[in-house]
Amino acid sequence: MKPGVYRVFVIQKDFEDSMLQNIRDSLDGWVVWIIVGIIVVPFAFWGIESFRTGGGDPVVAKVGSQEITQSQFRNGYEQRYQQLVSMMGDKFRPDMIDQTRFRASVLADMTQEAMQQQYVRKQGYYAGDAQLYNYISAIPAFQDNGKFSDDAYKTALSRRGLSPEHFEAQLRNSLEIDQMRDAVTDTAFVNEAAVAQAYRIDNEQRALSYAVFDYKKYLPGITVTDDQVKVHYDSNKLQYMAPERVKLAYIELSIDDMPKAAAPQQDVLKVIYDAEKDSMFTTPEQRKAQHILVAFGADKAAAKARIEAIAAQLKKGADFSELAKKDSDDTGSKNQGGELGWVQRGQMVAPFDKALFDLKDGETSDPVESQFGWHIIHLEAIKPRTTKPFDDPAVQAQLINVYQQKELQKRFQEKSEKLEQLVFENPASLDAAANALDLKVQTTDWMTREGGSGIAANPAVQQVAFAKETISDGDNSKPIALSPGHVVVVRKADYEAARQKTLAEVADSIRTTLKDDAARAKALLEAQQMAAAARAGTSSLAQLAAARGVALKTVGLVRRDDSAQDKQIIAELFRLPRPAKQGDISASNTPLADGDAAVVALTAVQEPAWPPSNKDDIAKAQQLGSQLREMVAGAEFTGYRKTM
Repeated sequence: MKPGVYRVFVIQKDFEDSMLQNIRDSLDGWVVWIIVGIIVVPFAFWGIESFRTGGGDPVVAKVGSQEITQSQFRNGYEQRYQQLVSMMGDKFRPDMIDQTRFRASVLADMTQEAMQQQYVRKQGYYAGDAQLYNYISAIPAFQDNGKFSDDAYKTALSRRGLSPEHFEAQLRNSLEIDQMRDAVTDTAFVNEAAVAQAYRIDNEQRALSYAVFDYKKYLPGITVTDDQVKVHYDSNKLQYMAPERVKLAYIELSIDDMPKAAAPQQDVLKVIYDAEKDSMFTTPEQRKAQHILVAFGADKAAAKARIEAIAAQLKKGADFSELAKKDSDDTGSKNQGGELGWVQRGQMVAPFDKALFDLKDGETSDPVESQFGWHIIHLEAIKPRTTKPFDDPAVQAQLINVYQQKELQKRFQEKSEKLEQLVFENPASLDAAANALDLKVQTTDWMTREGGSGIAANPAVQQVAFAKETISDGDNSKPIALSPGHVVVVRKADYEAARQKTLAEVADSIRTTLKDDAARAKALLEAQQMAAAARAGTSSLAQLAAARGVALKTVGLVRRDDSAQDKQIIAELFRLPRPAKQGDISASNTPLADGDAAVVALTAVQEPAWPPSNKDDIAKAQQLGSQLREMVAGAEFTGYRKTM
């Protein structure tokens, strides 16, 4: 997903609850780990605009002239963490995340984003207004009945606390970075020899036989003494530390738990309507336009002569669309005959905007100069400004919602301020604040510095939980914002310092570990002996297995992506050297994830034909070629990015 696309996805998030629910429903087992793996890998994210804000907090990284402060990093971390929680829903567990790696990936994203923005500006990449508008107008979240809606656009942005100017500046940056990336990745290629080699590897089949030695059958014959347990404990004490942990008492205030106000009288709604009419209920005049652009290039005078020649052809009756396709330098619109779609006042650069809105319906402008070159503009149609009336049922419903949301925000702010005052005035207890605000004092489970469940999974809570003021002083915390409209206040309910576990506490666990280790070693030794005998060829695989009391499974031909067999057995099979001649056996042993040991035997190799002849195999080869090209493109861009 390109950065520009991803940032817009963030804005559309509010409109895609059903899609997220489908993702959550499918998160199970290995799927969860794939999602976590993707999330932890660095990706572009919304929020780089915060680099532009000042502040006196410490600088954690500097990229060129840009500084990334501690608070900006914390905001980026919080945002990424909440995105992961939203994606996984009830199936999210804090222990899925390696906090150190997660923090490092967030900082890497922020530094790379800042670096790439500076680089594209230096190299002269630019996304024009027309490209920006075409991109925005195609986003479903900003459309009404399949067409771009200014109301939907402004409403969607306001829900995220963004202004159109802020959003468009960010999107322009994203599109410029995409231009730079595409300039590298679009030139990547792979030759036929590389595709052929990858196809052969991908489709090679190997004849598999294997036997598994169950380590548990060796457990009854193993004895572990008390002295062995003590020696292991004394040699590995650091493995048997109980980490520092704390339980938190807390009260939480959430706007979602507060009842909505009753619908107000019509005069109140009318005041809101009059105040919000222009921004929420008015569609500005829109003009559908075409244009022809002649870029200045190296010779501005030649560009002017060229645009004047085009203007002369238009005056003689030439078709505007055909001339745009033939002569326009705007690659984003020329193939569509110069079509820009519906444009509102202020969406284009000033000279273009003025010329367009000075035209009458059906008129064509004289050449207009902007910083991009010379334009000729044709006005195709006009949509006049419209305002939805106050008594429109949809307007009434929206006004009531605006009123109720403002009332909720007002009451939440009042309660938040009261909460902060009460916990400050009564630092030794949460009861006063809970009683005054009708809140319930709750208690978390034990949590460590790595986190916990519930509110303890939130990084901001984790940071406060082990602070001196909480652990040593025993004071109430300040209100902690978990998300917009959701705050908690915490205090220590119980605490245990880190300590060395006693031998008595861990003796049984150590005894089990030592017995398991010894049993696995015996199973692996037997597997090694059988594999060596199989390579020597003194007996058949069936005879060797029978002599050791294990079952031999003859599977036959399998591919690398075979999912019916243990993945470690398949991996070992494809690491084995090919048999020297027909009838020979190539064999080895390997430990399995459950502690058992396996003997893996390769008896034959079957390669696919190249080039493929049937339709399905040809399609697979083509798909593989595309995947290889994408891998090469990614590697080339990674190398290019390092040069920045």
